[in-house]
Amino acid sequence: MAKLVSLADGVADLVRDGDVVALEGFTHLIPFAAGHEIIRQGRQDLTLVRMTPDVIYDQLIGMGCARRLVFSWGGNPGVGSLHRFRDAVQNSWPLPLELEEHSHAGMANRYVAGASGLPFAVLRGYTGTDLPRHTDNIRSITCPFTGEVLTAVPALRPDVTVVHAQRADRAGNVQMWGITGVQKEAVLASHRSLVTVEEIVDELEPVPGQVVLPGWAVTAVARVPGGSHPSYAQGYSVRDNDFYVRWNTVSRDRDTFREWMEQHVLKAEVGA
Repeated sequence: MAKLVSLADGVADLVRDGDVVALEGFTHLIPFAAGHEIIRQGRQDLTLVRMTPDVIYDQLIGMGCARRLVFSWGGNPGVGSLHRFRDAVQNSWPLPLELEEHSHAGMANRYVAGASGLPFAVLRGYTGTDLPRHTDNIRSITCPFTGEVLTAVPALRPDVTVVHAQRADRAGNVQMWGITGVQKEAVLASHRSLVTVEEIVDELEPVPGQVVLPGWAVTAVARVPGGSHPSYAQGYSVRDNDFYVRWNTVSRDRDTFREWMEQHVLKAEVGA
């Protein structure tokens, strides 16, 4: 059964140096607050996994938390490049960053395989791309029934998955709705999981299109109102579009980036 914890205690207990860590979210419900707590606690040598790494991964990479990135697209959505990501790849600042690139379909199927307890996923994908030449974890496989040549990718089983959701009850059952991406699959595929939520309620009222993660499938839940800012939580907040535009300027220069992180993340007050 999921434990109710503070954000600081959840990260301290569940995220360890050298872990494979997935902070999933697609436009919506991105776990920024949890990512900032990982930075504050000085985690290092992480393999970061995500279908669409955006600003929070730019921050984790720029603060030296990551040694490897497994992903299918990276950028500042609606704006342009991730400058700290680019600096790490091109100039090894602050540390060299290894890359493992996949397609969106490949990453989604890898999470599904992990959640299903399977060793790999099979799909009709990557055809006509040069990703198989650059990524060792993409292999051809022949269907034993039809002889069709397909693509196989290994299951993703993160050490810990972190997601944000709208609500949880006191038993640790989690409820999310809106654009939910692969959060469910990422949590079920992981060995440990931390879910930050806008609020904890006595009872989860049904919502159209909801996804419910049962308490037995979640390791810990932390109440963190606004924990997805500058992304949004449907029904609770709106996307801070101005932030993403400002980040393009802040992140271009190393010193400006470090000053911003010192002021807005490292010295920030942490809600329980």
